[in-house]
Amino acid sequence: MKFLDQVKIYLRAGDGGNGCVGFRREKFVEFGGPDGGDGGDGGDVIFEAARNLNTLIDFRYRQHFKAERGQDGAGRNCTGRSGEDLIIKVPVGTEIMAEDHETVLADMNEDGQRFRILEGGNGGFGNQHFKGPSNQAPEYAKPGQQGGEMWVWLRLKLIADVGLVGLPNAGKSTFLSVVTRARPKIGDYPFTTLHPNLGVAKVSDFEFVIADIPGLIEGAHEGAGLGDRFLGHIERCSALLHLVDGTQDDVAGAYKIVRRELKAYGAGLARKKEIVVLNKCDALDDKTRKKRAAALAKASRKTVHTMSGVSGQGRDEVMGLLADLVRARDKAAHDAEDAEKRGAWKP
Repeated sequence: MKFLDQVKIYLRAGDGGNGCVGFRREKFVEFGGPDGGDGGDGGDVIFEAARNLNTLIDFRYRQHFKAERGQDGAGRNCTGRSGEDLIIKVPVGTEIMAEDHETVLADMNEDGQRFRILEGGNGGFGNQHFKGPSNQAPEYAKPGQQGGEMWVWLRLKLIADVGLVGLPNAGKSTFLSVVTRARPKIGDYPFTTLHPNLGVAKVSDFEFVIADIPGLIEGAHEGAGLGDRFLGHIERCSALLHLVDGTQDDVAGAYKIVRRELKAYGAGLARKKEIVVLNKCDALDDKTRKKRAAALAKASRKTVHTMSGVSGQGRDEVMGLLADLVRARDKAAHDAEDAEKRGAWKP
């Protein structure tokens, strides 16, 4: 299945049905009068978040969505049937943005969440509404109102607890494949990963989600390489795991390149909690490993952990640190929710 995380679609709510011009004509009924019914309301356009979806690929083959029109009214005061609402299902984590691609209309970040983006037009009144002492047989009715229409952008931001960042070939896909059941493409050349991958990791009885995105290179925020569009998928993460290839000579420079791109992208990525790891240490001797770990620690001003995704050296320690960060985030969110509930409750 192809991964698609941005798409532009056209939406139109249903038009209201027209009112009816009708008169009661029955034998032995001397003054029948008008009996035209109202038109039905048009259907609304509603977005719904669904957990079983993980890509916007369905919108590649259909970009126009229109809700059902309301039926026209009929005689004998019969109101037309209202049009059915159009429910569009999107993956959890989808942002709905206006046509300017900047204004966020809704953030669908919970399973089952619904957002009514367009309302259908009202049905028109039949001629029964316009009868009166001065006009007992009106021969006109109201047409139905038109439903709203608009273009919107859908942008998917994956829901993950930990995001993997680093230069191409830093070992991110290999790490994801050994700590989860995900099977990303792995190769000894840059840009093996062309789209984000998700995997569920487990430490003891605690599970959390890890997101692997394509590697960043210098100038990614200006479009170099694959650009920085995939950084949106780690905006919701509580922590970043920054992997640096220990087999390259300038590990400090590699770290700084990625940090500059995170800062240039914005959205608070540069302020997220970060675990710095010198990866592929099984290919280094002790002296080289210590030298490069010290250089990386000086550049990052953080504790540097050494690891090998292939041999497993240091992997359990890193996984434990990630699990602790996610647990702390979940506990803080739970405490804030409890505090909000207590504040809303009044004896």
